[in-house]
Amino acid sequence: MSHLKALKLTSAVPVRATVDPVQRAREKMIATLTEQKQMAEAKIAGQAFAPTHTVRRKNAEGQRVEVETLKRVRQGWFTDATGKVFFVLRYAGKSIDFAKDKNAIEVGELVTLPAIIDTLVDAVRAGELDVQLAAAAAERGKMLRKTS
Repeated sequence: MSHLKALKLTSAVPVRATVDPVQRAREKMIATLTEQKQMAEAKIAGQAFAPTHTVRRKNAEGQRVEVETLKRVRQGWFTDATGKVFFVLRYAGKSIDFAKDKNAIEVGELVTLPAIIDTLVDAVRAGELDVQLAAAAAERGKMLRKTS
């Protein structure tokens, strides 16, 4: 008991952190952009990009176990017929319009894409895409409520 006397004892209750929906959307978009950057860098280097995540599945005995599986990541860029690369930002299943009727960024060559993604991450951190992210999330919410 003499060990406990050396410690400062108190009564404390953990406080639940309220997650701001705007901040949550920003963090989610930054995580997505980081994955896209890693995928682009792997493609530029000629390597395979194979991210994994942990999922819970039932094994042969019927018990739920955590298994690491490949994560499906959709490529955010495409090449048109002339060979130009374009990047489309997606959130909540929809492409984001950066300006009225402008949903893509002209990248040019794939090697410049990681720098453009860094610029997008800075824009998300600064809150420049909050309106678009909120609109996409609201649209997805409406769609989900219709089907259920």
